[in-house]
Amino acid sequence: MPLHLTSRRQFLTQLGAAAAWSSAEASATEVDESLIAILNDTHVGAQHPPSASIPTNLRNTVAWLLALPQRPTAVIINGDLALRDGQRGDYEHFAKLIAPLREAGVTLHLTMGNHDAREVFYEVLASDKAQQTAAESRHVGIVKLKVVNLYLLDSLKQTMSAPGDLGAAQRDWLAKALDANADKPALIIAHHNPRLGGDPKHFPGGLEDSEALWQMLAERPQVKAYIHGHIHHRDFFAHEGIHILNTPAVGYVADKKTSTTGWTMAKLGESGGSFTTHTHQADHAWNGVTVSLKWRA
Repeated sequence: MPLHLTSRRQFLTQLGAAAAWSSAEASATEVDESLIAILNDTHVGAQHPPSASIPTNLRNTVAWLLALPQRPTAVIINGDLALRDGQRGDYEHFAKLIAPLREAGVTLHLTMGNHDAREVFYEVLASDKAQQTAAESRHVGIVKLKVVNLYLLDSLKQTMSAPGDLGAAQRDWLAKALDANADKPALIIAHHNPRLGGDPKHFPGGLEDSEALWQMLAERPQVKAYIHGHIHHRDFFAHEGIHILNTPAVGYVADKKTSTTGWTMAKLGESGGSFTTHTHQADHAWNGVTVSLKWRA
């Protein structure tokens, strides 16, 4: 089960434990096949001032994950990996920060956001590029877990432009993939928020082809949830029976009065899932809060 941070002392103790582990101990750690970690909006730059919290937030999140008694079966970093416009140095720094996870054998999956540059990303993190492209010019994939399937989409339309889209080719690929794997609950993961649900304030910067996507998803009952970042906040909505989860940013927030940085641990099952928010600010109201969701029939 995920750990809840109840104090700054506990948080720092966990980080220290993670740093002290040997590689032999790390490889022996059990994996929880129903547990995944969801991070997004890391916004790592080539360089940051010594006082900057952005790289520290990701570094501390990685250390926390490594200190868990049971590791997640997958870690998803859902877009806006880079600071602003996807420079080579951004991805080189990002790669160093996530290296401890890879060295420990943790399975990582990365998606694209509007502050990323697909080709530069591939130049630096070449091993993350699929040998065969499922959807032309897009970074997509399916993660088949024990009880659910995760569909990782690419909503990057244009670097440094807030709105995103999937495009007809990617939606067609997704429809065929969902039909071919209809035996398990399906969770859709993309960086951009849909222009549907309960957050009209952020619709202009969201997914431009939301209506076409949702029409396709709604008629496939195996689709249970859509998980996104992009907004740098945390909310839970639903539209036509499909849960919409807005997960917090790792790097920074737009409004410190209403949000904070953090990540999400999801415990997934055949009939529903529980989603626990963890924050870098140990005394924040979101920290350790679990929301349990039931999948639609």
